[in-house]
Amino acid sequence: MNLKLYQVADEFIAIANKLEESDAPADAIADTLEGCLMPVEEKAKAVAAYVRNIETEADAIERHAKEVADKAKAVRNRANAMRDYLRFNMARCGITEIKSNDGLLTIKLHRDRDSSVEIMAANDVPSAYLREIPAKLEPDKTLIKKAINDGFDVPGARIVKKDRLEIK
Repeated sequence: MNLKLYQVADEFIAIANKLEESDAPADAIADTLEGCLMPVEEKAKAVAAYVRNIETEADAIERHAKEVADKAKAVRNRANAMRDYLRFNMARCGITEIKSNDGLLTIKLHRDRDSSVEIMAANDVPSAYLREIPAKLEPDKTLIKKAINDGFDVPGARIVKKDRLEIK
């Protein structure tokens, strides 16, 4: 029967508890526990290898997603450059509308239709035309950890110890 890691661990704990309650010599208990620990370690190695496998897969997916996003950005930039190229040359030639013979494509150049504000020197803009963008305040965990470790009480914060599993 192929047991799961939690089942092997349960068996090991049950054996350890029975041995603890027995009158067996300490060296015999230690030898028995060492022998019973091997299946747990073997299952743990298999689970760790599986974890590394799926982490590697996740990394590959993230790299691929970044490559796809970069490609989409490059294609979007190329489309914008071609749009600017078309707009510039239609304006140069004084053309404001082009239609395809089949009626499926219409290109219109709306001269001076859109407007936006360009800031050349932000420091020269009078204060009446400025707006305040409030800073986002959030707890500085590094500073809080240092303060607590230095013996200070930081209301609303505490240091929590957690287990860490390292797989190399």
